[in-house]
Amino acid sequence: EVQLVQSGGGLVQPGGSLRLSCAASGFTLDDYVIGWFRQAPGKEREDVSCMDISSGTKYDFPSGEGRFTMSSDNAKNTVFLQMAQLRPEDTADYYCVAAATKVPGSPCPSLDAVDYWGKGTRVTVST
Repeated sequence: EVQLVQSGGGLVQPGGSLRLSCAASGFTLDDYVIGWFRQAPGKEREDVSCMDISSGTKYDFPSGEGRFTMSSDNAKNTVFLQMAQLRPEDTADYYCVAAATKVPGSPCPSLDAVDYWGKGTRVTVST
């Protein structure tokens, strides 16, 4: 089955870390640009990070404030979002997407032309 399989969410205390995974099945991530975004209950979607897998170029949006790092393991056909110094306001559902079409001049997927969506993983930052 062609899909993005997400894992790694959960409950973490403030100041803690989590690593989210997004594994591609049935297609090769090299051919796509990958984005992470999040959506908290009752709030607008917020872009987090994106990467052009073939070039390795990436961009971290201000939402992470330098605490989030995106990486890829091409051998595992998987991308990761390493999150550190987590805060309660980071609580949200986190999604990865893959698109063959990127926003011009950026390593980010065009959300109007997403090819594959992950199902999302919930991150809860709380004591």
